[in-house]
Amino acid sequence: MGSSELVQKSFAALSKCMLPKDTFKGKVAFITGGGTGIGRAITERLSEMGASCCIVSRKLDVLDQTAREIREKDPEAKILTAAADVRNPEAVSSAVDKCVGDLGLPHIVINNAAGNFISPTERLSSNAFRSVVDIVLMGTINVTMDIGKRLIDAKQGANFLGITTVYAHYGSGYVVPSACAKSGVQTLHRSLASEWGKYGFRFNCIAPGPIYTKGAFSRLDPGGQFSKEMVKRIPTKRLGELDEISNLAAYLVSDYSSWLTGEVINFDGGELMSMVGEFNSLERVPTEQWDQLASMIKNVKGS
Repeated sequence: MGSSELVQKSFAALSKCMLPKDTFKGKVAFITGGGTGIGRAITERLSEMGASCCIVSRKLDVLDQTAREIREKDPEAKILTAAADVRNPEAVSSAVDKCVGDLGLPHIVINNAAGNFISPTERLSSNAFRSVVDIVLMGTINVTMDIGKRLIDAKQGANFLGITTVYAHYGSGYVVPSACAKSGVQTLHRSLASEWGKYGFRFNCIAPGPIYTKGAFSRLDPGGQFSKEMVKRIPTKRLGELDEISNLAAYLVSDYSSWLTGEVINFDGGELMSMVGEFNSLERVPTEQWDQLASMIKNVKGS
């Protein structure tokens, strides 16, 4: 079997649920940015395994279309839509009210809403910087605080999952507002894993590498050239798949990971480790050149 056949075989398995179909039966999930991209993939996965899902974003028409398409595949799927700008605490509260009224208090909270674009930092205005930080960090805080307080009052446990990014660990030029905001999301989840663990809450994050979604790549790689360079530096030599991250997300918010909290899982095909390894660029040295290099090294005398 050739390598391409192996890849195709592995991809064919991605669409399958990693966990039993009834894993989330009777559970309610609240998912920001749930109408598109990673948020939609997670919504589909949790719904497939029995969860009732409330998906939230600013665009109700997009949410409603997503809900219709999920129900077309599974008529028994329970998908509630709620339009809200996560930057606005009152709008978040109204969306949570709708979720609680129609489905119940969430057992799962996916903090996925995001905003990002590439730009030299010196070209950014304060408003441009704030627009990203307000969506990513303040939006996550607004959702987490609103739902968290309700859960504490109700004495109900829950699992919180933040979707961040690998460059939140060490920062990155040209996406500085996002790097700042996403690192804040990780710190929030790690901090509350300690403080709110006593309430039966778990907090984890997934830090994805490049996973193609139309919305993100239209702002981060509008010319289509950067993604080609991404693949070259990823040891697995491919981008991630939405089905892969949705399976990981499902595991992290399930009872199968009940002793895991305060963690950030890098999900990047080895990209980050490849980039930080000082000599990993030697991968580009042709095989036939290594004999020449070895001979040169042997001829070095002294220290």
